[in-house]
Amino acid sequence: MSWVFPPPVTPSVAVHHTEQRFGVRRIFCIGRNYAAHAREMGADPGAQPPTWFTKPADAVIDAGATAAASMAYPPLTNNLHHEVELAVALQSGGRDIASADALGHVFGYAVSLDLTRRDLQSAAKAKGQPWDAAKAFDASAPIAPIVRATETGHPIAGRIWLTVNNEPRQEADLSELIWPIADIIAHLSRSVALRAGDLILTGTPAGVGPLVRGDVVRAGVLDLPELLLTVR
Repeated sequence: MSWVFPPPVTPSVAVHHTEQRFGVRRIFCIGRNYAAHAREMGADPGAQPPTWFTKPADAVIDAGATAAASMAYPPLTNNLHHEVELAVALQSGGRDIASADALGHVFGYAVSLDLTRRDLQSAAKAKGQPWDAAKAFDASAPIAPIVRATETGHPIAGRIWLTVNNEPRQEADLSELIWPIADIIAHLSRSVALRAGDLILTGTPAGVGPLVRGDVVRAGVLDLPELLLTVR
């Protein structure tokens, strides 16, 4: 067998305090998982089951505070929004995972952004179309280094926050998640077979807003390595 052209390099994320890289298979994003954010987007926070969508694996870019990332303002939008999220990195998976067993599949946790072309998302919603153009663009998933769950435990509460040019934008607590991490994993596994390398972005709190060229974004969750991103 021979390849028509060399296969693409596997997208990856840094692992905190190691030389290892976490190879990314797929990125799942949970929508409307904080009640206040659901309401600010005009949605019912009690809607069931959780909404989810995907980003391509190569949407990830390293954005640690000691290795700050720079990204170009994306095309086709005049309303790029920030959304800070806790990312869950899986080391194993399967189908129909029970909530009681779900956390055993977690490799670690990281701070991430779900960058969104909000004007494109609004247009898609109005027409009942998919969100791919709004969510699945290049560099739309900046992520800080992953910390192993053996070091962090499995968070159920703690601060999640984001600033733009040192001005607070988003501030909440993980205890406000409508769907906790274990239930998210279990729910996804009923639709798709989860595997090692999958990333799950667990939702963003209220306070999402626009970014412009020159903005510096800093974000954090608990004591995880902070995320730093400059928009150019």
